[in-house]
Amino acid sequence: MDEEVNPRRWLILISVGIFTLMSTLDGSIVNIALPIISKNLNIGMNMAEWVVSIYLVTICIFLLMFGKIADSIGKIKVFKIGSITFIVGSIICGLSNNLIWLLIGRVVQATGASMAMATNNGIITQTFPRSERGYALGYIGSFVSIGAIAGPGIGGLILGHFHWSYIFWINIPIGIVALILGYVNLPKQEPKNPVKFDKKGFMVYFVTLLLFFGAIFIGQAVGFSNPYIIAAFVLSIAFFWYFLHLEKKISDPMIELRIFKNHNFTLGLVAGFFIFVTNFFFNVLSPFYLQNALGIAASTAGYILMAFPLVQVVVAPISGKISAKVNPIVLTIIGLTVIEIAQIGYLFFNLQTQIWFILLCIGLNGLGNGLFQAPNNTMIMSSVEPKDLGIAGGLNALSRNLGMIIGVSLSTTILFLSMSQFYGKSVTTYIDGRADIFIDGMRVTMTFAVVICLVAILMSVIRLIKSGRSQNE
Repeated sequence: MDEEVNPRRWLILISVGIFTLMSTLDGSIVNIALPIISKNLNIGMNMAEWVVSIYLVTICIFLLMFGKIADSIGKIKVFKIGSITFIVGSIICGLSNNLIWLLIGRVVQATGASMAMATNNGIITQTFPRSERGYALGYIGSFVSIGAIAGPGIGGLILGHFHWSYIFWINIPIGIVALILGYVNLPKQEPKNPVKFDKKGFMVYFVTLLLFFGAIFIGQAVGFSNPYIIAAFVLSIAFFWYFLHLEKKISDPMIELRIFKNHNFTLGLVAGFFIFVTNFFFNVLSPFYLQNALGIAASTAGYILMAFPLVQVVVAPISGKISAKVNPIVLTIIGLTVIEIAQIGYLFFNLQTQIWFILLCIGLNGLGNGLFQAPNNTMIMSSVEPKDLGIAGGLNALSRNLGMIIGVSLSTTILFLSMSQFYGKSVTTYIDGRADIFIDGMRVTMTFAVVICLVAILMSVIRLIKSGRSQNE
């Protein structure tokens, strides 16, 4: 029996894709503007960093909740509310003239973004027929990766010509167009699965993430050997264990733990997490390397960094289409291998590296991500039952955002610890006139990225082996 095909599915894809792009883009685009924001608002760099971290933390806190709510009341309804909320948050950020209002705006933005991220894959999966699903999810994967990685590049281009507030103002006209497309084309009726919301589970989960992220970000400032930081990590582990215990006992948990018994879903989720950690290592280091070490202007650095998303946006849909005809796990392994080659290339970056080699490595990274993301997302979302699409999409987005936060915190921690080792005293920023210290620290940091990417490759190989065994049974 043929599947019913929605004639407006491509317009739906455009609407969902635009908000997916903006919500992920706003997680990284502010990085390159932090020095300017710090100076303009007369605040320290450590306080300015909260403009980035509070956005990512808020998304991680609310993703699963909105994924569960979306399964209950409808993914499209949650997506529409999230789209409006994101636009309102962008307006607040653009109007902000002090840190408090900017942080409030970022929380509102992130709340809307979490609604969009928790529902985008689910909406696309239920809108497109199976024959086109990989192609469509490839576009969504492309929007996600572009938004996550292209932030410094696009931010650099905006800052080269406009005030930093335009990083947020640019969301308004684009968001309104996407909102109109969505309201006109998104179905008015959709499958719903009313369930009781797990309030206790959410509160324990909320405290777990606050303790964990608080320990990470405050630990970078005061040191991870601080007894309070150690205590926060231990408490976060204890609360996480209690959260899992609660989820096993109740009838309508926030996370259906049974979903993790599916190896295609779980291994795909873990591999995706490790790749976002890997990508954010260079995403964090690249502005320092290009602008500080090589002395390249922010706008020019932005053009160079755009090589990643430009290659990604071309390759991802093609990869999604191919994944419907060949074993998608093989495609993910090929993509991960190309990403690994790019990470190895980054190890050779120094003060004499030619621009063509930098572009080659960044382009290879975009190629590898384009090959990996589409089939990986397709396998993750196609491996669950329709009633679980919301929570599966939420978990998929959560793994990406956790990867971004861990990538940012881990890369900067390794960088500054290694730079301190080479310099002979504590280092918490780029040292003017000592590009050699940064290059040495960057090489150590990117070595960790090579190892993390290798773990993702092993995960996908295990997934291929398990898939082969299940087919033979």
